Amino acid sequence: MTYAFEQRLLTIEGVGLSYGDKLILRDINLHVDNVTRPGINQGQCIALLGPSGIGKTQLFRCIAGMQKQTVGKITLSEQKRAVVTGEVGMVQQSYPLLAHRTVRGNLELVCSDTSKIDALLTRFGLLDHAGKYPVQLSGGQRQRVAIIQQMIGNRHFLLMDEPFSGLDIIAKAKVCDLINEVGLVDELNTTIFTTHDLESAMMIADTIWVMGREEGKPGATIVKTFDLMSMDLAWQADITKHPAFNPLHNQLRDLFKTL
Repeated sequence: MTYAFEQRLLTIEGVGLSYGDKLILRDINLHVDNVTRPGINQGQCIALLGPSGIGKTQLFRCIAGMQKQTVGKITLSEQKRAVVTGEVGMVQQSYPLLAHRTVRGNLELVCSDTSKIDALLTRFGLLDHAGKYPVQLSGGQRQRVAIIQQMIGNRHFLLMDEPFSGLDIIAKAKVCDLINEVGLVDELNTTIFTTHDLESAMMIADTIWVMGREEGKPGATIVKTFDLMSMDLAWQADITKHPAFNPLHNQLRDLFKTL
């Protein structure tokens, strides 16, 4: 499949994070480039895999500007602008929405442009629910509202913490479709999500980052990066039938056991 790497969107250079004398993250070096395909506008989708408690959420908080790394730099665009708090959206597992405000009311807190709100509500199938309160929505609907809220208030980057947690196979497929839809909204949209679900990660990611600890070294780092595009495993309609799917799934499973 034809594709090309264009401008740099995100650069993570030598990032480390410590709490007192406890090293959490060590020597994180990553980047995200805009991937273009002829005739298709679709953003990037990256899966961050790693054991529970390894430091994935802490890295997310640093990328979002919610927490300052101890060492290193995180910058946006080729101009390497420092991340400003609120510029990178982060959707947490609990989908925090204000209970006393309607769907529209929650979105109006971050955007006064009603036409933009309506366009995204329509795109994500929620326009008919704009007058409802969070308690009246299903879990999937609340997730979509939380995603729209972050997309409206932030620029191109969306971080999702464990979006597949506790879901059955049908619900996981719907979340995969939802994340793909985020990418279709704008060529530069980039979704980075954490998960323990290897199959779901492979279904939608074009890149996989694996976080773990290296023997004899404190703190977690990125131990392996998988480029699914070069393996012809990205953007496939039925990826599970691809001959490279099972070998990569087994490799990821075996690697996960060592982390």
